[in-house]
Amino acid sequence: MFVDVIGEVFQPASLIAILLGTVIGVVIGALPGLSATMAIALLIPVTFLMEPIPGIILLVTVYTAGVYGGSISAILLYTPGTPANAAASLDGYPLTKQGLGYRAIIIATVSSMAGGILSAIALVLFAPLLSRISLVFGPQEYFWVAIFGLTIIGGLAGNSLLKGIIAALLGLSLSFVGIDNMVGTQRLTFGVQGLQSGVQMIPAMIGLFAVAQLVVLLRQPHDSSKKIPKQETSLRKSNLSFIEWIRISPTIIKSGVIGTGVGVLPGAGGDIASWIAYNEAKRASKTPEKFGTGHYPAIAAPESSNNAVVGGALIPTLTLGIPGSTATAILLGGLIMKGLVPGHELFTRNAVETYSIIAGFMIGTILMGIVGLLLARYVVKVADAPVAVLVAVIIALSVLGAYAIRNSMFDVVMMLVFGLIGYGLRVLNISAAPVILGLILGPIAERGFRQTMTIVGDENIWLSFLTRPISVVLIVLILGTLLFPIINKWRSSSRAKRVQAKSSILTHN
Repeated sequence: MFVDVIGEVFQPASLIAILLGTVIGVVIGALPGLSATMAIALLIPVTFLMEPIPGIILLVTVYTAGVYGGSISAILLYTPGTPANAAASLDGYPLTKQGLGYRAIIIATVSSMAGGILSAIALVLFAPLLSRISLVFGPQEYFWVAIFGLTIIGGLAGNSLLKGIIAALLGLSLSFVGIDNMVGTQRLTFGVQGLQSGVQMIPAMIGLFAVAQLVVLLRQPHDSSKKIPKQETSLRKSNLSFIEWIRISPTIIKSGVIGTGVGVLPGAGGDIASWIAYNEAKRASKTPEKFGTGHYPAIAAPESSNNAVVGGALIPTLTLGIPGSTATAILLGGLIMKGLVPGHELFTRNAVETYSIIAGFMIGTILMGIVGLLLARYVVKVADAPVAVLVAVIIALSVLGAYAIRNSMFDVVMMLVFGLIGYGLRVLNISAAPVILGLILGPIAERGFRQTMTIVGDENIWLSFLTRPISVVLIVLILGTLLFPIINKWRSSSRAKRVQAKSSILTHN
């Protein structure tokens, strides 16, 4: 079978599909709002005319390259291409402002490639096992997963946990806007028809990050129009040393494992995985105060995890027919259209096709890294453009990205509203990241809670939440995440007091 798989993957049609998918994915991902999901949906009709293996490989490589492509605009323009790249912008853009945008893109590229390869290996080795684990997750577990995600607010809030909580509560409140899916009534729409479908993630994200950044650029004094220094494009000067790569490699590997695990859970996605990986990297760091200033592990962690989600999301998709993400839901339609029905037969009767697709995904991930490294020194010149040009580019990309989701001018208006909110948060020195986190996790938590209430009733709801084995594990993790900063702060305070006491004794003697 191995020989058959190699023969299929290295067919000219398959290789062309890998190359086209990589280039299309990187370009689409780099444009704010034009996500890999949209690219897959647009390319589904194209695959009608293709053989099954090249057709599915094209869609898979667009998926993985699109997730990576969003990091380019996130790093250079503080305008994440997708919600999954928002975390990378927190430290990628500060490096760009230091003239090291090329270095940030190199870190993001290598990390994305490593995360994708790790998830591809997991896809080959652990697909049946990991898919069974995802079956055990019920609404109770998804509720606790969402709560666990919200506990990372402390890592995103900077120096003020209170400000982080305020921002997260704002995001949670906004996530409730729209028609209640269970009852059918309108909530917090105030009679505005455009809000009936809820607050759309892409316009909100573009507004909070890109438009807020645009306001900052416009408010700069005219004589300081060149705030961002010229970007260094020498690979010798911009590439990390061998020792620096060794230092961040554990973060890349651990984040890849996190992303793969999150990807297995249907509906979780790269946006959640990237924030979890970012927070875990900050929690484990010996210098957490460097996060948000252009710290290398802070770029490596989210970019490794969000690309690892791709392989993780393919596990339940291929083995159970349960999409691990929105993109894989569309991909599932492409599989069925080609007569490849997910399940046991996909790994037995259609084993050659299945493993050829997986091999194509791995080769596409490696090619994505090569293409990213080759293009990095050229795309980084975007940051060298005059502020007037940057403003025009950001406006055009922002409007295009917000409008393209639903072809709606209302989304453009919402983008502008969130831009004002984002700028207000900056003035108050409040991070916008918890707002995005609240928007993402609010619907997951609400859905899990209300589905549990429907299944077990009001009387037994908390018993159901607190007694399921996986729920107990998640509760322990939540408590550990909440208590760790308190314990760590207490230990640091105690250590400082002991040092001060010893100094006083020595001075006295």
